[in-house]
Amino acid sequence: MLNQFSRTQLLYGEEAMKHLASCRVAVFGIGGVGGYVVEALARSGIGALDLIDDDKVCLTNINRQIIATRKTVGSYKVDVAEERVNDISPDCKVRTYKTFYLPETQDQFNFCEYDYVVDAIDTVTGKLAIVENAKNAGVPVICSMGAGNKINPASFEVADIYETSICPLAKVMRRECKKRGIDSLKVVYSKEPPMKPLEDMSISCKQNCICPPGAERKCTERRAIPGSTAFVPSVVGLIIAGEVVNDLSNDYRG
Repeated sequence: MLNQFSRTQLLYGEEAMKHLASCRVAVFGIGGVGGYVVEALARSGIGALDLIDDDKVCLTNINRQIIATRKTVGSYKVDVAEERVNDISPDCKVRTYKTFYLPETQDQFNFCEYDYVVDAIDTVTGKLAIVENAKNAGVPVICSMGAGNKINPASFEVADIYETSICPLAKVMRRECKKRGIDSLKVVYSKEPPMKPLEDMSISCKQNCICPPGAERKCTERRAIPGSTAFVPSVVGLIIAGEVVNDLSNDYRG
């Protein structure tokens, strides 16, 4: 029967689509990368999504985050993302968590419930906690490496963390994964050397933070504010979503 996922089914087949509809995917971080992951997973027929982020939409998010518009500024990102998912795929079951994921908050989540985990957060401690919990639960996980301060979307690729180079975040993750005995980790990263943002305090959130009232983490407290574009985080998010859908459907495709 013709439905909203019929064009996808022409490529993957009916059994694969049924399996995707039975899967629950957790997306940690609903920003420039994670927002596009959620968008593509909803449009691919994933049946259940857990969305985790404590942040609110800021005016400066509009340049790159699919959930960010003038209308959504000040709203929680997970709430905006949930509304988009409901408009795209009403049968998708969405759970939202207004939580900043760190080792201190990890007990809120049972990774055994997930069929796949997406890490699209910025903090190394949080990323490592996600990876360790996913590995312990036997759940596949994919991580976004650095997308800020880069302008070439064609430089991103999928690799094991131990095959990465150039990316400063990947370097730290390689070292920390090795310490923890994590022998493999799928990541999306770029070999493009990160640019140095202009030192223009008149347009820097570091000095002129305009985060919405009630935001837990102010830009003025951050160590650095990266530059960003509309076309780099989106590409990373879509690559990740493609990996998730292809991995989950691999055994069911006709």
